[in-house]
Amino acid sequence: MTDSSSPPPSRRRMIALGEIIAIAALIVSALGVWIAWKSSQNSGPTRVVEQRQAIPLTLRGKVEAGGRELAIQPVEDSHALESLVVIIAGADPIELGSDGALDAAAVADRVKEDKGAHSVAVTIAARYVEMGKDHTATGRYVLRYEVEGGGLLGGRSLKLTGLSRG
Repeated sequence: MTDSSSPPPSRRRMIALGEIIAIAALIVSALGVWIAWKSSQNSGPTRVVEQRQAIPLTLRGKVEAGGRELAIQPVEDSHALESLVVIIAGADPIELGSDGALDAAAVADRVKEDKGAHSVAVTIAARYVEMGKDHTATGRYVLRYEVEGGGLLGGRSLKLTGLSRG
């Protein structure tokens, strides 16, 4: 009589091979989970730090002393002027300090205009500090002014009236 309860020897070997493959897959999977858990534990929480972007320099002019002076200042409070150079085409440049005070007499020496309201295109080169770093910028602006007087015996006087982006 043959014993039907025991499977043939080749079938027994195939089951053992399948079990070995399943156990190896289980070990590889557990190792992958452990590596992922370890790497996420070491990095700690992710912090997002917002970095401020540099803001382009834009200048504004404020008339002071009845038009005898124009205070040129940055629009943004985060900009600190170091120096300004106002360039009128065909004339010597006007160098200003960190206060940005443009004197009407300096402009009067460089423009030849008749009585009335006028404007002239200027280039302003600036050195400034933003977020602790030195920067330079150059921009085109329109300087507005008014010439008064200039009669027979009187001298002409120039009054600055404003500065705008141009």
